[in-house]
Amino acid sequence: MEGKEEDVRLGANRFSERQPIGTAAQSQHKDYKEPPPAPLFEPGELTSWSFYRAGIAEFMATLLFLYITILTVMGVVESNTKCSTVGIQGIAWAFGGMIFALVYCTAGISGGHINPAVTFGLFLARKLSLTRALFYMVMQCLGAICGAGVVKGFRKGLYESNGGGANVVAAGYTKGDGLGAEIVGTFILVYTVFSATDAKRNARDSHVPILAPLPIGFAVFLVHLATIPITGTGINPARSLGAAIIYNKDHAWDDHVSLEGMDLLGWTIHRSCPCCYVPPDCDQGNSIQEQALRFQKRSCNSFHVSLIYPWIAAVCELLVVMLLLLSFNLVSFIVIT
Repeated sequence: MEGKEEDVRLGANRFSERQPIGTAAQSQHKDYKEPPPAPLFEPGELTSWSFYRAGIAEFMATLLFLYITILTVMGVVESNTKCSTVGIQGIAWAFGGMIFALVYCTAGISGGHINPAVTFGLFLARKLSLTRALFYMVMQCLGAICGAGVVKGFRKGLYESNGGGANVVAAGYTKGDGLGAEIVGTFILVYTVFSATDAKRNARDSHVPILAPLPIGFAVFLVHLATIPITGTGINPARSLGAAIIYNKDHAWDDHVSLEGMDLLGWTIHRSCPCCYVPPDCDQGNSIQEQALRFQKRSCNSFHVSLIYPWIAAVCELLVVMLLLLSFNLVSFIVIT
């Protein structure tokens, strides 16, 4: 009891009575210790097993994330009645619940990013080096591709007929609407991550780091409830990229690249290269022009969009997404600090 009274007295007399409001905390020394900023390049990481173990953890976490969530989406889309499936709420719970579980499992190994947007935001905050950030992003994208591929391997026909879990803009919405929804949703997620991992709160409240996966998972759940009817909810470039590559349909790629700020670039690549694009009706008719198109399609088959366009877009996306997410990641970091 005496200890509590002492704490109260210290709290009451910590600042002078006439000190202006808002300046008291600034005049005191920090009662917590922030970790030093990570160097931009850290070559020593490349020789450390923990570095590669963290990348493997990100790969496996993203693979499992895509596997569970896309299977859930497939089950909802396949059902003929709403009463026999979990519906939109169930899909949102699958995404949020998997993030909660996977962040909890991998936080001690890699930090539990499972999302290039989160990795990029933490890189901007100097919480990890550029080498680690790039390695994480590559492993996350590869894990997402493999996760979607495993789902497709179960039942290819069902996978392709039900959309493959790819993000597309729903009817009645423009691509601008989808882009805005994805930007706001990603901001909410990154903002929550910064709040849940803030060094000041972790030092003052011991329960905060333990419960960090819970608010992050809830943020993903709530964003999905709001934006599934608009875009199917991406807020994770790796998740959207993996589903688009495995599903590999023109409308999925067009909507995907637009949501990541790549609509013009993707459309230009897809349409300008004669070996990458063949009009959809080139298999019909017997005119000379149509026969030439069919010959072009056969001769350029190894360079068809199914092989070349996804990988060009994937490389470009890693660069463009960084620029696209820069603004609201910075805002989130400034607000938190």
